[in-house]
Amino acid sequence: MSSNRLPTGRAHLARLKLKSCLNCSKRQDPGESADTGPKNVLPSRSASALPGFGCSRLVILIFLAIFAAWFLSSEETGNFGARVYTMDHVVPNVQCLVVDGPLIVDTGSLEDVTAHWVARGRLRSSLQMRYLNESSIVVPGFSDSHAHILEYGAARELPLEGGKTIEDTVALVRQYILDNDDILNDSSKIIEGSGWDHTSWPVEEWPTSDALEMEPIVRGRPVVLSSKDGHALWISKKALALSSPWPSEVEGVLLDSAQDLVKRPSPTEQELLRRFNTTVNDALSYGLTLFYGMRYFEESGPYWGNLSKPIIDAGNGRLNARSLNEPYCDNPYTKGFMRLDPKVLTDVIHQYLRDGWQVNVHAIGDYANSVVLDAFETASEDLNVTALRPRLEHAQILTKTDLERVGKLGVISSVQPTHVISDMWFAEERLGAERVKGLYAFRSRLALGSDFPVEDMNPLAGFRAAITRLPPEGQSPSGPSGWYDFLVSRRLTRMEALRGMTIDAAYASFTKDCLGSLVPGKRADYVVLSQDIMTIPVDQILCTKVQATVIDGRPAFGQV
Repeated sequence: MSSNRLPTGRAHLARLKLKSCLNCSKRQDPGESADTGPKNVLPSRSASALPGFGCSRLVILIFLAIFAAWFLSSEETGNFGARVYTMDHVVPNVQCLVVDGPLIVDTGSLEDVTAHWVARGRLRSSLQMRYLNESSIVVPGFSDSHAHILEYGAARELPLEGGKTIEDTVALVRQYILDNDDILNDSSKIIEGSGWDHTSWPVEEWPTSDALEMEPIVRGRPVVLSSKDGHALWISKKALALSSPWPSEVEGVLLDSAQDLVKRPSPTEQELLRRFNTTVNDALSYGLTLFYGMRYFEESGPYWGNLSKPIIDAGNGRLNARSLNEPYCDNPYTKGFMRLDPKVLTDVIHQYLRDGWQVNVHAIGDYANSVVLDAFETASEDLNVTALRPRLEHAQILTKTDLERVGKLGVISSVQPTHVISDMWFAEERLGAERVKGLYAFRSRLALGSDFPVEDMNPLAGFRAAITRLPPEGQSPSGPSGWYDFLVSRRLTRMEALRGMTIDAAYASFTKDCLGSLVPGKRADYVVLSQDIMTIPVDQILCTKVQATVIDGRPAFGQV
C-alpha cells in the first residue's frame, strides 16, 4: 500500500468570494494529543484561508461573511461563527485559519489571529481576507484509506454499473464499441470494462462467454470485463482463445488468482497516466487530498524488504486472505479461500515488520482475519508491532475474540462503510443469523475508505453510511430503522466518521505530524463544503457540494 499526495495541477487561482452552491430538493508526531482526545465531542465551526500568489510572503486570512454578527452578538451566535472543524480536541473549532505558503500558521478568532500577526511585526493590511458563505464549513482534506487508483481510471473508460442484467451489460459493451471508431474498425483490439455485479441482477448467476457472443457487434472480439469488487473477470471466447491453453474448462468467468491467467497487453505509460489523471481529477472534485493505493504482494518474487529503506507514507503492498471459519450458509460446500498459505503469511509478515515496514493485509472472512492476527501476534513476541501500525484491510467479519486482539495488538482496522449498505441485502443469507452479528463490528480508531472503484468514491457517501448504516433510499432488510438493532448500535457518531477520514486516517499512514487536522505547523490541506455535514439532517448530506479543495494552501479544485 502506498500513500499518494494528490498534485495540485494547474488550477486557476482566482481570488473570488465564495457563492453558495447548494443543490438540494514511522514516528510519533508532537501533536499526539490532537489524536487522543474525546471522540464524540462535536467541534464548533469557522472559516478558512488561502495564500496569495503574487507576493512571496502574502498570507490570506478567511473569515465568515457573518463576522460582524459573531463579533457583536451573543455567545450562541459566536459559537455558530466558528465553523472550521480543526479535528484538534483542545481547540475543536475556530473562526479563522491563517495560511502562509503551504502551511497553517495560526487559528482562532479574527481578533486573536490579527493580534498575533501584528505581534510578529507584520502589517495588519498584509492579511488578505476571503469570505465564506454563511452555510459553508471547512474541514481537513478528506483521506481515502483504501482505493484502487489506476483501476478506477480504467473503470471510468467503460463503466458497467448501469447494467441491471446480463443483457444490459452486454448492451453497454456494444455501445462502447460503436462510440469508438478505432475499436469498431479493429476487431483485434482488446475491450476492457469494469463494474458488473451479478449479485444485483434479478437472477443471481455468473455470466458466460456465450452471452457476449449473442451480440453481433461484440461477437469475435477479445473482451475482458472486471466485476465490481475486482474478484472476477468475465471474458469472451476470443479472449479465452488468446489466453489458452487452460488447465480446465472455462465458461467465461475467472475468480481471484485465476484472473492472472488472462493474457492481455500491458497498458502503455500514456494509458496509465490518463487513468491516473482521471482518478485525481475526480478525487479533487470530491474533496480528497490523500488516498492510499493497493497493489498485490508478489508471492513468487524475491523478498525485498531488507533491500530498501521504509518511507513514511508507504508500505509493502497488500497481502490477500479471504476465508471463513465455517462454510457459507447458502453454499455449504465452501468456506471461501485463502489467496496465501497461512505459513507464508506468518513468515512474510514477520519479515517485513522486522525490517520496519507497515504491513497492510487484505482480509475479509473471520478465518482470514484470525490467521492474519495470528501472524501479527507471533511477530509481537520479538517486535513492537503496535509501533508499526499494521492494518487489516476490510476486516469485515471477526469473532469476538479477534475483535479483542485487534485492540490488544494495536492493529488498525481499515474499513469501508459503504460495503455495509451494499452487503446487507445478502449477508444473512450467506452467513446465517448468528454469524452475521460479527459483521462490520467496527467502532474504535478506524481508517475509513471507499475501495473505489468497487464503491462510490465520494467520501460523503461513506460518511453517511457510517453514521446511518442505511442506503440513501433509507431502507434495509430490517426496514427504515436500520439493519438490525445490534448493527444500528454500531453506527459511528459524525465525529467518529469525520476522524476516520481525516486525523485517524493520517495516524494510520504515519502522516499525522503534517496532515489530518487544521492546526498551526501542518499542511494547509482542507475542503470547503457548502453545508455543515455535522449538523444537517442525514437526508441532506449527499446534497452537500465541495466548493473548494485546497492542497498546500493552493486551490486544486473550485475557488475560495
